[in-house]
Amino acid sequence: MTEKCPAAELRPRHHHAVSPPLPWKTRFFISVLSAVTDVSRRSDGTVNRRLLSFLEPRSPASSQPVAGVRTADITVDSSRNLWFRLFVPAAAAAAGRIPLIVFFHGGGFAFLSPDGRAYDVVCRRICRKVNAVIASVNYRLSPEHRCPAPYEDGEDVLRFLDGGGLARSDPAAAGLVDLSSCFLAGDSAGGNIAHHVARRWAAGGEWKTLRLGGLVAIQPFFGGEERTEAEIRLKGAPLVSTRRTDWLWRAFLPEGADRDHEVVNVFGPRAAALEERYPAAMVVVGGFDPLQDWQRRYYEGLRARGKEARLVEYPDAIHAFYVFPELKESGNLIAKIADFVEEHRNKEKD
Repeated sequence: MTEKCPAAELRPRHHHAVSPPLPWKTRFFISVLSAVTDVSRRSDGTVNRRLLSFLEPRSPASSQPVAGVRTADITVDSSRNLWFRLFVPAAAAAAGRIPLIVFFHGGGFAFLSPDGRAYDVVCRRICRKVNAVIASVNYRLSPEHRCPAPYEDGEDVLRFLDGGGLARSDPAAAGLVDLSSCFLAGDSAGGNIAHHVARRWAAGGEWKTLRLGGLVAIQPFFGGEERTEAEIRLKGAPLVSTRRTDWLWRAFLPEGADRDHEVVNVFGPRAAALEERYPAAMVVVGGFDPLQDWQRRYYEGLRARGKEARLVEYPDAIHAFYVFPELKESGNLIAKIADFVEEHRNKEKD
């Protein structure tokens, strides 16, 4: 199933451009984020975390509702700083049990976090608009922690939830959540992580109460040794230029691996068979995203393997468009996520 969403406004296509016309606020934020990540990437393949700590704005958790949502930071494993930020809609008490969305932020596996201002704001929006509890995971970052560290962290968060960890940490939130209506979601690298965590859930044997109803992959970070048409045409695009993505893959993959590794080129020459229980997926693609060809191949690969998949396309969208509330496509996508969750909740119950 494919949905072509309308552009933010009618305009002629300029195929030589690497991004569509954007509001000044959006352009400024993208320029700052690109500059921050570029200056923190060292030539030896490491990241200057000390510098980033001064440059990345943070938002503390708020026990009192802000914009209709309260938040709390829940520790899963302090030894590896594995925790998640919980987002609970203030209006949910009268709605009965509601779905849980386990969310993985983007940042090329190397940058950003759940308490960064951008992801705190966008997860509040999703929480409020979808009427779901969100668990935004603070997974380990590369290059300090390479593949498969974030996949292990994601699975361990699911095990924590399945084992009653939320009830011990936040009983009020646990009383709202329906663990049999759990969804995975993520953007960019987070979409890649959501895919691999879904595979681990599907292959993970018995689960007590947690069931995956679906997966939302927002412009997931996949790739391969091949340079696709979109990567060549949009090689200088904001945030995910080929120069940046090549560096990020080198920082994340095991030493000596290339971009046809199975975690990158998920349906490529080294791909393993997809698990039978793999959940329904919604795949989001932007027309100004250099990664779009790989994202469509992911959707097509799911369909070819008999999985339920929905492709949602935004022709004028840049990579990470949905974190900018001033863009019309952002609100449209969150509404589509709400529809997908409502359609698929409880479908995976035994």
